[in-house]
Amino acid sequence: MPTARPPLPHSGADPGRRRLLGALLGAPLAVPGLAGCGGGEEETPVDDGLIELSVFWYGSTKRAELTEKALRLYSARNPRVSFRVTWQGLDGYYDRLATQAAGGNVPDLIQVDDTVLTEYARRGILLDLGGYAADHRLDLRGLPPGLVRYAEVDGRTMGVAAAQTSAAVVYNRALLRRLGVPEPRTGMSWQEYVDWAARVTRAADGRVAGTMDPSGDHRALWLWLRSRGGELYQGRQLGFGASDLVDWFELWQAARTRKATPSAALVDQADNGETNRQLVVTGHTAASFAWAHQFPELQRYTNDELALAAFPGPPGAQWARASMYWAAFRGTRRPDVVAEVINFLTTNMGAGLALGQERGVNPNLAIRRYVEESVTDAGQQRAAALAAALADGLGPAPSPPPKGHARVRALLVATAEGILSGRSGIRPATFRFIAQANAALAE
Repeated sequence: MPTARPPLPHSGADPGRRRLLGALLGAPLAVPGLAGCGGGEEETPVDDGLIELSVFWYGSTKRAELTEKALRLYSARNPRVSFRVTWQGLDGYYDRLATQAAGGNVPDLIQVDDTVLTEYARRGILLDLGGYAADHRLDLRGLPPGLVRYAEVDGRTMGVAAAQTSAAVVYNRALLRRLGVPEPRTGMSWQEYVDWAARVTRAADGRVAGTMDPSGDHRALWLWLRSRGGELYQGRQLGFGASDLVDWFELWQAARTRKATPSAALVDQADNGETNRQLVVTGHTAASFAWAHQFPELQRYTNDELALAAFPGPPGAQWARASMYWAAFRGTRRPDVVAEVINFLTTNMGAGLALGQERGVNPNLAIRRYVEESVTDAGQQRAAALAAALADGLGPAPSPPPKGHARVRALLVATAEGILSGRSGIRPATFRFIAQANAALAE
């Protein structure tokens, strides 16, 4: 359920609209200095000219504190604009957005990721921000071009990166020092990485496996495909064939034979993506796969010193990737103001400092450098260092994933787990996955 606080009274607010929003969103969060309304509702005329925008995102309490601080800065500069904010964890977030979309009551400003960006754009839920970007009312000139590209659907700007992240191997540096095994490095080939993981397992006498098994991780498969000149998607179809996926699964089957990866039960435990269950922090593996911006949180779950490197393969397989986007509801009654708020969150130095690097490094390169000078958290410093190390070698951005991406991700996890457990052979599982995934993308 969304985190909520008792709402604060706001002069000029319509109580009827408050009750409607409460029915749609549950008990909404109101923070000191912030209030708002449900996006897409008819604005009730008021004499004082106040504008209320609703904002909805997923994340932790820390993310909420930082986001609210940035929104207060906007209201301080624009006193007639206030916000009602609602936030919750990722679990159930998109279910709630789907319910709101069905009723035409999506908040004015929402946070989404690439799992749904294309689907929401094509369903007409999101506002095309291209006109604002064209005349620089929404100024994207300070963002890496690939990061801008990764928010475009059918040539339309459907969101703006809230932050940039990298796919990272998070490893236990303290454990590797105890074992006398070198650390993994950015630029290792996938086979070199498997060899390294097998070496770790041998050095630990099997008490710890070298690496999490990423055979069901779409990020790992996508970057592996790009390292071979392929893509995860080609339009509304898979961008690879059965032979590619067989090669991928056979790579990890061989790794399991060498005991480079842990048991099926442990892999299943970590497949849900929760940071506190990642095997590098539970002590079952020397390395796990994660997003770089998750590194500080992972470090908090263990007393051992962690470190990070890029995913295996050439750095050019990665691209300037949005960790998540700010997007506007197409039915908002205040599109110009919503676009102005997104621009503020993207281009204002004060907002950049307020937001920090909790979502990832700032999308605006100038603000990123400015913010990094004030960062004192060692984990955030390491994540920023990885982003800087990869920056000059990133490859071209693909299109955001098509509608059906969430289903494809779930199918990949299920297929990999079936192979891992021995319930299915690689080839029949692969052909079944290809058929089911393409069917999901065609819906």
